[in-house]
Amino acid sequence: MLDLGPQTREVKALLDGVGDDRLAAPTPCEDYSVADLLSHLLGLSVAFTDAAAKKLGEATGQDPGDGLPPLPEDWRSRLPASLDGLAAAWRSESAWEGETQAGGVTLPGALAGVVALNEVLLHGWDLARATGQDYHGDPESLKASIGMLSQAESQEMRGTIFGPVVEVPRHAPLLDRAVALSGRRPDWSPAAR
Repeated sequence: MLDLGPQTREVKALLDGVGDDRLAAPTPCEDYSVADLLSHLLGLSVAFTDAAAKKLGEATGQDPGDGLPPLPEDWRSRLPASLDGLAAAWRSESAWEGETQAGGVTLPGALAGVVALNEVLLHGWDLARATGQDYHGDPESLKASIGMLSQAESQEMRGTIFGPVVEVPRHAPLLDRAVALSGRRPDWSPAAR
């Protein structure tokens, strides 16, 4: 079992640094503005919380490519609570057992937990980059993310979820390695977009 708490706390700490004037700003996710990214984080938090509880339904069955709902006006209170709920849900041993569903895909609970952690980790980095904030990543979360992303080496295995691996020096920091394995450029900035 992995603890999603350290990573969700780091992402929550970024939220106060997201001014309303940044909501339309670009992010490393090419098709997402900051508002879109926040909406995605909110949706995935709910979906993976339900996946942990094996509460399969609308949240777990929705394909993430089906579009995003608009960012709710109360996102500043809802998103932190959803991130807390996500971390709490994955503290249960039963979350990591059997099968569940997320993004409309049935998968082992153990894999779903790592996918949830990876989503929070990478989208936290996206948010930090887009809003000019520091971000480090929890070391255990980074190791889990790198392990999962390293298994999806061929483009066929990567599908449409991750872009081609970006080359980084062999001794690059763990965060840069995870970001690069996801198909993102570790040196991305809004200005360089």
